[in-house]
Amino acid sequence: MELKQLTTFPFIFFLLMLVKISKKSRSTHSSSPLPPGPFKLPLLGHLHNLLGGLPHHKLKDLAKIHGPIMYLKLGETSAVVISSPGVAKQMMKTHDLMFVDRPFNLAANIMTYGSKDVIMAPYGEYWRQLRKICVLELLSAKKVQSLWSVRDEEVSHLIGRISLVTGSQMNLSESIFSLTNDITARAAFGKTFKDKEAFLSETKELIILGSGFSIADLFPSMKFLEVISGIKVKIETIHQKINMMLVDIINEHKEKRMKIGNIEGEVIDEDLVDVLLRIQEGGELEFPITMDSVKAVTLDMFMAGTDTSSTVLKWTFAELLRNPRVMIKAQAEVRLHFNGKKKIDQADINELNYLKLVIKESLRLHPPTPLLVPRECRETCEIEGYKIPKGSKVLVNAWAMGRDPENWKDPESFEPERFQDLSIDFKGTNFKYIPFGAGRRICPGILFGIANVELPLALLLYHFDWKLANGAKPEQLDMTEVFGSVVRLKQNLHVIPTSYSPS
Repeated sequence: MELKQLTTFPFIFFLLMLVKISKKSRSTHSSSPLPPGPFKLPLLGHLHNLLGGLPHHKLKDLAKIHGPIMYLKLGETSAVVISSPGVAKQMMKTHDLMFVDRPFNLAANIMTYGSKDVIMAPYGEYWRQLRKICVLELLSAKKVQSLWSVRDEEVSHLIGRISLVTGSQMNLSESIFSLTNDITARAAFGKTFKDKEAFLSETKELIILGSGFSIADLFPSMKFLEVISGIKVKIETIHQKINMMLVDIINEHKEKRMKIGNIEGEVIDEDLVDVLLRIQEGGELEFPITMDSVKAVTLDMFMAGTDTSSTVLKWTFAELLRNPRVMIKAQAEVRLHFNGKKKIDQADINELNYLKLVIKESLRLHPPTPLLVPRECRETCEIEGYKIPKGSKVLVNAWAMGRDPENWKDPESFEPERFQDLSIDFKGTNFKYIPFGAGRRICPGILFGIANVELPLALLLYHFDWKLANGAKPEQLDMTEVFGSVVRLKQNLHVIPTSYSPS
């Protein structure tokens, strides 16, 4: 009996291998090849190729070898990496509908109440409805303009605080982060809200936990990894705390709306939560907005608004400190336009053409999300003659495209003037420059984010001259990156401000 089992097992194994080879052979003959990629290990796939460096750097290096469209096996998951404008255009414009979904992500799913937000919601009527609300109500040009006084007040407070420490060393990075926190919090929740510091602390921790590669996402069939890694419990614990605070915030807004509604002629000065509650109470939507939807969208806007704006502002200031020629030129423009004015408005900001070029150049070199928020292939299709399997995660390396010498002259240099005669904006129409994405899934908060960079940058340049602390020279500034939900400057900007007095 034992001998029979031993002789039978190899035979069964041989048959299984024949079936597997037969299936593979049939699929190979019936479809295009997968995109090229590096050597693959059993079980791990290509994960070893991403070790020892930042993901967007490692993927750029691999693309130099294997080409602008590359196939990687990351654990059990399939990924296609795009590193050229031409291929990105096919994926995000020509075949946009085929790549409009988001892949499942454990942390994001918990954070967004089961993907009920606008960033992670699956493509469909619910997502279209939410995006329409964001574009027309929450983040429209009119709404962003209405928040001018909020930005102006918060930036004025920052200028006042810096004025008290002129001539001394300060941590500009912390000041910028606090500023964008305060602006976004007021836009989302109003002038004051209970437990503000606790909310900021918990959301910061949530962003850190949810921003890395999770082993559970790379091996989705092995559910025990969610437990072993501890990531699920950690995120759920913090999210529960944030949820309780959001419930309190929403209830406070409901009470305020009821009180004001009972006073004839009284008008609500709407923040983001008020807008969502008004739309919810209207009851005219095809897909009613639940309280989880309100919380998910609110958390979306708060975390994305704070993280993105502060990151862009820090990188831009770092580049100005490292490039004194550009700093002097930007200051000259701001001081020429603002000189003698007691009050600055949006029209004044719109005249700062060079400042806008500086921000564009900063975003070319430092897109806040260098690997754009991943997309997922909805059906097996063909791009550039290669098969893209259904369910593949698609990673677009916007950072690599912004530094590609085939697209940009002297790509590593900080030269805002390169945009002087280029009709390139943030709207994702030119695929060599897509810091906020492109197509249907382009970031809906571009106007809000840029507004939160332009005014602070302009006034910081107007009111102060700047130099690095400890006698450091511009070329000594550490520009090392840290990878996360956004790519941050690793070291804080320690600077010495000096007050500027108009002659």
